[in-house]
Amino acid sequence: MYAVIKAGGKQHKVKTGDVLEIELMHTDDDTVTFQPLLVVDDDGKTHYGKEAAQAVVSAKLLGEQKGDKVSVFKYKNKSGYSRRQGHRQLKTLIEIAEVKLGSAPKRAAAPKPEKKPKDEATEPAEPAEAAE
Repeated sequence: MYAVIKAGGKQHKVKTGDVLEIELMHTDDDTVTFQPLLVVDDDGKTHYGKEAAQAVVSAKLLGEQKGDKVSVFKYKNKSGYSRRQGHRQLKTLIEIAEVKLGSAPKRAAAPKPEKKPKDEATEPAEPAEAAE
């Protein structure tokens, strides 16, 4: 079974046991849960929308590390201007522990209450006339 989750503005196809490098997450817990966008179970059946909203992907945090270096070079011709800069984005490592397709119990439609005939005793009393 695999699922497509959204983490850090990117979508990742994950299955149990995968180790991912995602955008930096600030959390105190050791586990994180994701609501998948799409779930495909072992039978090859695809679940999306309301069915996928019931599914849960749980992951274990492994740590943080820096990503690959991105080189930035700015240059303007004939003016003697050039700048070099590098950047390494912080990433969080997670290991997918479980992809679970939960099934919420379906609710039966509530029976409509029957209308009772009005009783004379339950009718409100006539308002008292205002004193002039």
